Amino acid sequence: MGRAGTSRRGGPVNPPGAALLTRSPVAGGGGGLAAQLLLAVVSGGYAVGAALGWGSEELAKVMGDFGLSTAGLLAAVSCYHYARTIDRRERPAWLMFAFSSLMGALGNAVWGWYEVILGQKVPEPSLADFAFLCFAPPAIVGLLVLAKRPVTRAGWVCLGLDSWLIGGSLLTLSWSLALANAARTAQSGAPGSVPRAALSLAYPLLDIALVSMVLVLHFRRSANNRSAVNTAIAALALTVLSDALFTSPLLNTTYRSGEILDAGWFAGSLLLAYAPWGARRPDGADRVAPQRTERPHSRPITGSLPALTPYLAAAVCTLGILYNVVDGRKVDRMVVFTGCTVVLALVIRQGIMLLDNIALTQELAQKENHFRSLVQGSSDVIMIAAPTGTLRYVSPAAAGVYGREAEELIGSELASLIHPDDLGRVVHEVRRFLAAPPAEEPTTRIECRFESGSGEWLNVESTVNRHQGGLILNSRDVTERVRLQAQLQHSAEHDPLTDLPNRALFTRRVRQALTGRRAGDHSTAVLFIDLDGFKAVNDTIGHQAGDELLVEAAHRLQDAVRAGDTAARLGGDEFAALILGDGSRDRSAREYQVHEIAERLRSTLSQPYRIAGSEVRVAASIGVAFADPGITPSDLMRNADLAMYRAKAGGKDRVELYAPQMQAEVVRKAELAGRLRTALHEGEFALLHQPVVSLATGEVTAVAAQARWRSAQGILFTPAEFLRVAEQGEAGSAGQDAARTAELGRWLLEEAVERAAERHRAGHDVPVAVRMTAQRLLDRSLPRGSVEALLARHGLPSGALVLELAASDPRVPFDELERRLTALHRLGVRIALDGFGSGYAAISALRRLPVDLFKLDRGLVEGVVESARLHKITAGLLRIANDLGMQSVADGLDLPEQVLALRAMGCTHGQGAAFSGPLDEYRLRRALVRGTFPVPGGTAQPALAGGSSGGSMVIRRGSNNETPVPPA
Repeated sequence: MGRAGTSRRGGPVNPPGAALLTRSPVAGGGGGLAAQLLLAVVSGGYAVGAALGWGSEELAKVMGDFGLSTAGLLAAVSCYHYARTIDRRERPAWLMFAFSSLMGALGNAVWGWYEVILGQKVPEPSLADFAFLCFAPPAIVGLLVLAKRPVTRAGWVCLGLDSWLIGGSLLTLSWSLALANAARTAQSGAPGSVPRAALSLAYPLLDIALVSMVLVLHFRRSANNRSAVNTAIAALALTVLSDALFTSPLLNTTYRSGEILDAGWFAGSLLLAYAPWGARRPDGADRVAPQRTERPHSRPITGSLPALTPYLAAAVCTLGILYNVVDGRKVDRMVVFTGCTVVLALVIRQGIMLLDNIALTQELAQKENHFRSLVQGSSDVIMIAAPTGTLRYVSPAAAGVYGREAEELIGSELASLIHPDDLGRVVHEVRRFLAAPPAEEPTTRIECRFESGSGEWLNVESTVNRHQGGLILNSRDVTERVRLQAQLQHSAEHDPLTDLPNRALFTRRVRQALTGRRAGDHSTAVLFIDLDGFKAVNDTIGHQAGDELLVEAAHRLQDAVRAGDTAARLGGDEFAALILGDGSRDRSAREYQVHEIAERLRSTLSQPYRIAGSEVRVAASIGVAFADPGITPSDLMRNADLAMYRAKAGGKDRVELYAPQMQAEVVRKAELAGRLRTALHEGEFALLHQPVVSLATGEVTAVAAQARWRSAQGILFTPAEFLRVAEQGEAGSAGQDAARTAELGRWLLEEAVERAAERHRAGHDVPVAVRMTAQRLLDRSLPRGSVEALLARHGLPSGALVLELAASDPRVPFDELERRLTALHRLGVRIALDGFGSGYAAISALRRLPVDLFKLDRGLVEGVVESARLHKITAGLLRIANDLGMQSVADGLDLPEQVLALRAMGCTHGQGAAFSGPLDEYRLRRALVRGTFPVPGGTAQPALAGGSSGGSMVIRRGSNNETPVPPA
């Protein structure tokens, strides 16, 4: 037979069950198209040469033998090289194809050795026959490797039966046409007939086995590198077709090397060499992308072809046998036996398929019942909409969710159930979802309002999937969740007491006014409002009444602002209003208009409130700031806040417009506070003491501790601005700056006590007076017994300390201050009321606090000589002090006339430049050794009876008696 086995086979076959795949747009173009054209030109040229006989018999033998050998060798090298570049699972298949091609090349080379080189006829059998026989088995193994393996035993049995159905049918036809003659030749007993007949039977039988595997496994191939496998199948089909023509009786006896039949083998080998590379992408990747277009809904012919192939083969076999019988020909026993086995295999396969179909039907029914139960029992509504939007199916849950029966909804339009305001958004989302690739976006979620059976609009959330061009909607009622979210959103943006917008919502609306379509409108204004006297309402009639007042104030504010404006509560008794601009460019006119609105708000909020059956009055301080060009929301609100504090500082119950110098003042104060902290931490403050002198004898009865700042040049001077910042920090807000500036008061007290203890040990038994605010004394961040602990640590008797209580803030709890001062007074600490004659709480302090002495305010002392009115006021205050048995100290006695006047009024002590300025420690001790200062006008007794003697400020040791205070 010789060349019957020279099939240049290669290329695995992919199964059709893989998912639809597509190559990139560059696949098959560019270099791939050039390779295909080259392949066609070379194959066509070989075919033309073979058809023309190559011009000579010798050239025909060379091209028919070594030409085919070269093509087979090229296919072997190509498959081998490709096997080294792919994953391990497919590598053995392509190595088998390379080996098959190599065997075919070897067989043709041996054939050419005999015909071309030796000029002899190829012996039978020969090495070429062995090589040709080794071609089919590796190719079959390669196909098995690439095939999709059956999962069950029944699948393996069906695979074997399908192979035999195809192989047996082909064997029947081949035996009837050609193989029977070869078998009879072997039975004749002629010399060499048996080997020759065996070879004649082996080649077609191997080809039949290979064709059977190709046809069976073609429908079971994997999806990997489908293009390469399909090209290899085409090469294999072309090779097998050439083998079939060669084995036919018409060509077998007349075949010569180099004839047209060799063109089929040559083209098959080149096609196998091209298969791994020609269909690949230019980037060398074998990747595939999912096909975006959907499969047709039905492909009956191509979809049934895999299942019909074994039956078609069996039908061909049966028809061939019947044809021989009807024609009167004798049917060979081999044909009868093979046909019977094919029919038996067909019956067995049909039985397996029948049992498999029964099992699948039962499983399908079970799953259908299972999913039907899930759908009908689900609380979610499942709906299927056609591509036209018509509802084809609605689950029974619709009755409980929508209040409408499923049968009522089926056939209606989906759009008719959706709220008109939501319909446009839903349609847009559905169209976008259907246009998106299913692999990238398999589902989407839509939330809209559905109409219920009662006419109410329900908030529905639906998960949407694709279904045959339409939609599957899995919907649930989320109305309560939406309501809860709305409530939570409202609570997060509104004040819980007054239901006005809170600071966060107000800030967002200010930002919108500055950045939205009103961004260029600089007439927009922000008002900050603070209720003056609100704390007194809480302290007098309770916090419940205070809350009622805030609610009433919020109602008044909401009613007073214009439609479109925003009224908000920022916290506590602070409110705000956003007054939107009208686009006016006249700044003065706009300021006048907004000022009128603010005055109307102030007047409205200042009207009496009827709370808890009583009339309550509060005032309103309002700060106004305008949206200047380029201003940020935070700066605008800060400016309004600064203007509001300026209104409070200017006397309260007024409206103040923001001016740039307000911010400059805040910056200056912040810089001063920073310099204060730096000076304190770096030891730039020094402690001085000013003697307190008896106006009767000139004796030093006490010393007043004062702080001085040491400049970089070493000069000490009074840091008036620093002390003012410190006082504001302690008496004002309890912020971070207040806490830091309070360090100055702490340092002053500790330094004064430490120096006084040193003087006490040196024999100078003179009390030290330290100024302290009520807020500082009641500071909860300090230990309760901090003053007592300080005295004990330095060993200073408590009677040697005088605390000068500065004018207290009205927000300081008076009861707590009274308890604290009483506890200190019982230990011997003397209490002085500083700034007496100014402030609102002087009479209450004299009545309730354990005060030992008071210091006249500097304002009274400075005008006591020039102003008769101040003279009378001061004389009256001193008369009260003498009647209560209290000592008095005049602060700021700088002139002799002031000393004479106050001594005549009954003032017992004084301090100021008339006696001595503040002294450092060295000069102070010298003054204490001297003991007295000259008094203008000489020594004298007090003019009023009941006053203490000149040395009465000296503390009586060991006495804890309280100063007698008359009953209220």
